[in-house]
Amino acid sequence: MAGKSVAVLDIRSSEVAVFVGERGVNHTIVFQASKTEPYGGYENGEFYDVEDLSRAVNRALEAVEQIIGGRLRTVYVGAPGDFTLVVPKEQVVGFPKRVKIGAKELDALFESGKEKIKGYRFMRVSSMIFTTADNRRVADPTGVYSTGLSGVLSYFYCSEYFAKTIEGIFAGTKISLRFLPTQFAMASYLIPPETRDEYALFLDVGFLSSTVCVLLGNGVLAQRTFWAGQGQIAVRLMQRFSLPYEAAVSLLTRSNLYLKKEAKSREFVYQGVGYEIGTEPFLEEIKAGLDGLCEEVGAFLEECSGKELDMKPLYVTGEGLDGIRGALEHMSKRLNCVCEQLAPDLPYYNKPSMSSRIALVDMAFEDNRKSGSIFRLLNVFGG
Repeated sequence: MAGKSVAVLDIRSSEVAVFVGERGVNHTIVFQASKTEPYGGYENGEFYDVEDLSRAVNRALEAVEQIIGGRLRTVYVGAPGDFTLVVPKEQVVGFPKRVKIGAKELDALFESGKEKIKGYRFMRVSSMIFTTADNRRVADPTGVYSTGLSGVLSYFYCSEYFAKTIEGIFAGTKISLRFLPTQFAMASYLIPPETRDEYALFLDVGFLSSTVCVLLGNGVLAQRTFWAGQGQIAVRLMQRFSLPYEAAVSLLTRSNLYLKKEAKSREFVYQGVGYEIGTEPFLEEIKAGLDGLCEEVGAFLEECSGKELDMKPLYVTGEGLDGIRGALEHMSKRLNCVCEQLAPDLPYYNKPSMSSRIALVDMAFEDNRKSGSIFRLLNVFGG
């Protein structure tokens, strides 16, 4: 069992989680250990407090190692959108003669577009479209004969700041780190390949930070992260009703945009203290916060406008809308498109807040499976 396990560090904008899991039957995921810890978050590509982050990661790491009764050797780290750069490119390679395309030819195509970008570190490359020399579009060119191959590719980079910060936290552990793009992992896990073949829109709403993507095939055509989420809406409630921040978050996660306005107010109790909240201003503040999120998404989609995106649904996941009944319906009206919620199709983990955890474990497992005997590190338990 241990030989098939992977360990993942998922860094969200308000908490970190360390998971050890393995692939079960029917493509399920079984967790052997997990621990989630809160921390201060990040903004504009920097953590608010690196020491706070370090303490949270180490607490989660120690708890997981205690549960499994051993040391971790390799940890896959999810790089959030705020620390990720996606570079789409069209690359072409030619061959001296007609050849059967295999790993060597694909590697040549992928390497041809790889570049050094100041302040960033390469993570991975994926394909959106492959086309052979005779203009045949194929999802997977492996085994196809051609004199050349072109591809519209997505190159993923994480910021050196992010990579070095995480490496610094793990410096004394002897744990090997591998970085994965979080939002790409989520989108490719949650949205079926046939849906992504003709463009798809994806939104990950977090607590403080959200990321929107345009997907094509097995890649990302465009991506943007902005500072908006559940936490910012809670701040609006805190300021409007003079609530402690934690009380505002608790109230928000039990909100309902379908409340009847005829009820002029509602009573709310948090840690033994009662508050009277006006129904109409309460709904106004939540909708205003959601409108701010929609404005960011709408501006991005307008920049990416094209007939290919017309009438496409927006697939939404993440913890940022947890507990806000009616949020997706409100966003659908504001964005003039159908907003559809996604979550892992797994028992006990079928919540949007679990999407990044499950998706990162799935991508880490696939990377390990494909890495070959030289780089295979499927056994995450050390001696």
